[in-house]
Amino acid sequence: MDNFVVSARKYRPATFNTVVGQASITTTLKNAIKNHHLAQAFLFCGPRGVGKTTCARILAKTINCQNIDSNTEACDKCESCKSFNSGQSLNVYELDAASNNSVDDIRNLVDQVRFAPQLGNYKIYIIDEVHMLSQAAFNAFLKTLEEPPKHAIFILATTEKHKIIPTILSRCQIFDFNRIQVEDIANHLAFIAKSENITADADALHIIAQKADGALRDACSIFDQIVSFAGNNLTYKSVIDNLNILDYDYYFKVADALLTENIPASLLLFNEILNNGFDGHNFITGLGEHFRNLLVCKDNSTLQLLEVSANIKDKYKEQSSKSPLPFLLKGLGIINRCDTQYKSSKNHRLQVELALLQLCSINSIEGEKKNDEIKIKVKTQHTKDVIPEIKIDISNTAEKLSDSVTTTVQSSTSAQPTSINSHTTNASSPVISVNQPSTIKKPGLKTSSPSINQFISSTKTENKKTQNENNEDSTNFEKRSELFTQEFLEKMWTNYAKQMQQNGKFNLYSTLSFRKPLLKENFTVEFTIENMVQQEALEQEKMDLLTFLRKELNNYNINLKTIINTVESERKPYTNGDKFKRMAEKNPAINKLKQQFDLDIDT
Repeated sequence: MDNFVVSARKYRPATFNTVVGQASITTTLKNAIKNHHLAQAFLFCGPRGVGKTTCARILAKTINCQNIDSNTEACDKCESCKSFNSGQSLNVYELDAASNNSVDDIRNLVDQVRFAPQLGNYKIYIIDEVHMLSQAAFNAFLKTLEEPPKHAIFILATTEKHKIIPTILSRCQIFDFNRIQVEDIANHLAFIAKSENITADADALHIIAQKADGALRDACSIFDQIVSFAGNNLTYKSVIDNLNILDYDYYFKVADALLTENIPASLLLFNEILNNGFDGHNFITGLGEHFRNLLVCKDNSTLQLLEVSANIKDKYKEQSSKSPLPFLLKGLGIINRCDTQYKSSKNHRLQVELALLQLCSINSIEGEKKNDEIKIKVKTQHTKDVIPEIKIDISNTAEKLSDSVTTTVQSSTSAQPTSINSHTTNASSPVISVNQPSTIKKPGLKTSSPSINQFISSTKTENKKTQNENNEDSTNFEKRSELFTQEFLEKMWTNYAKQMQQNGKFNLYSTLSFRKPLLKENFTVEFTIENMVQQEALEQEKMDLLTFLRKELNNYNINLKTIINTVESERKPYTNGDKFKRMAEKNPAINKLKQQFDLDIDT
């Protein structure tokens, strides 16, 4: 059997140009070599599997290369490079601080530093996992690290920079290695697959890259594991089956069910996920990531934050176009709340199912709010713009006035005819036209008829007043302030508390039912609570509670004021005399006993 070499070692970068995802660091090191500005101590820190030790070895090899090319890379042809590639270089000394962390180990290293290199210009000491050194070993290393010989260069590597003492940090040139991007890892895996004649789907490589969490070495290990499982044909299905990862399709199906408010479908999908062996917390975490990706797809400028393959990215774009922004934002809030409450919940499955029910109800709740807003707008607009058609029939009134004038004048033979024509030109702006003589002339008598003019004037005034009142009423539609009693307030408060109980919010129900609200001046509702925990629970539902009260009590000036009960009953220590008085009050016979036996009570 041939000796198998894992991909992480077989395809380990050997030059600066082949280092994956650390372009800024490799460029800095190459410029330092090119300009002869090498520090005497380097500290490479960062997560696991991002290339710290690899860059340290490449730097050690390039420093001693005798024929560095124009791109500041080692030639791999000189004697120093050949001895390094074969692992026989005497100028590069590697120390694992995890297993050699004592003072004696550091002292042995310090003793070797004094000797000059036999080949090349520098002796390089690579100390891996340097944070594992003991406090005494750090102190023994300080002087040599601060003033090493000119031929000595120290390269320290660690995953936990915070554990290194500040005196060591101040003597090193620090390089922080970043997690490698998913796209870079996927491209490197594609290169390995091509070199090994392995057929691999792009989606499968992206899943492996995401599972590696920014560590290229972990990605190579997972890649070898999948190859052992699926052979030379890596498919998306084989990767998710082997790594026990929830498929993207599940989340797309769940999101479609939530958007269409299909509660049975969402619950059945969740049941299927549980039957496949996945944890409910894993599902809700992945659903939050799915909603986040849909939100990212809403803007082209944030698409670069979506670390998935091109095929999956197209699916996200398509579903994102169907998902309203309020749905995604409120959905993320519900999912985050479920995530934080999952561990404390005794019924984990019910916790996730409640979250799914709330997610299915987002669109319907938003639709009801929009309908209410439309109704309010329509009613307000109708109140402002539509004035009922006013039809005034003043013919009878004219006849009565004419009769009155005739009776007063006591003459009917010379009366002039009176013509009154009434018509409405526009429903929205009624116009009353009255054609009549301004005076009624009788022999020897001048009589005017101001009654009709006064009637018309008063009618116009009333119409204008009614229109102003309607406008004022529509303007203050949301500022109604009807009076209500303490009993009616308590009734509505109890109804809301019962709704909270039906919705499963038992803590809030207990808080609201513990005391009764008090109606104060200016429609201020005062409610006393016991502690800050109740206050936080009430603050989360404060706006919903106020909306409910304002609507049911028809008063939009209601405000809620919470007061924490800080009054504690003081327990005063009783003296013997106080205790006797209390006992005598309850049983007078004790006082008689005291007098009969002439007892003395110590005070």
